Order: sequence, then structure tokens, then C-alpha cells
Amino acid sequence: MNASRQNLVVLRGVLVAEPQERTLPTGAVAVQFDVRTALGDAGDGAVATVPVSRIDPSPNDRASLEVGADIVVIGAVCRRFFRVGGATQSRTEVVAEVIVPRRRTRSVRSAIARAVDSLGE
Repeated sequence: MNASRQNLVVLRGVLVAEPQERTLPTGAVAVQFDVRTALGDAGDGAVATVPVSRIDPSPNDRASLEVGADIVVIGAVCRRFFRVGGATQSRTEVVAEVIVPRRRTRSVRSAIARAVDSLGE
């Protein structure tokens, strides 16, 4: 993670569809997937689907990306622009730095602690 940051996302949810891979012009591989997560803690059942991407995921990251998997994603919110059919479009997504299966409680806590430490003062 970055030494000091201001853009930090911790997202817990369920992977809802098969991840899609694409090769970027740089040669890096982007894996994109959606995570369904609860909104707030009111218990009203409100949910959101959040688009997430991971650049050059590790084998462990790839192994955790199964439909229905309960995962924790740590990263940053980014908006990217791209051209489609001559028009500029944008997409806001979470760019993942860390992906941990929710069942690995100790790893989740450790990853969150590192992320919080990255906020600096």
C-alpha cells in the first residue's frame, strides 16, 4: 500500500458474477468483477453492486474470485475514462490492492490494520 493516502476503501461483499479478464495496452492483465454489499446498518436490506478491478492479480487473488465467495476488498475509488464508438465514457470502480476471503479473519484484520496505517496523520 501507499506510504500515506487519502483514498481508502474497505469493501465486504459477495462476488456476483464470473470475473472478466482483459489485457491492457501496457500488457498488464485487468480482472474486473462485481461485489454485492449491504448499504448501511439499518437492516432494511438495501444493497449495492460495486464494480471492482484488480491489475495483475496474484494466484491467491485469482483463487478467491469465485462466484458466491464472501470477500473483503481493500483499495481506492477511481474514475477512468475510455472511448467507445467515438464517444468518451467513464466508469467509477474500486481498484483493489488486496483481496482476502472473508473466512480468513486474521488476514482480513491484518490487511485492514495495514490500510488504516497507510492513512498517516
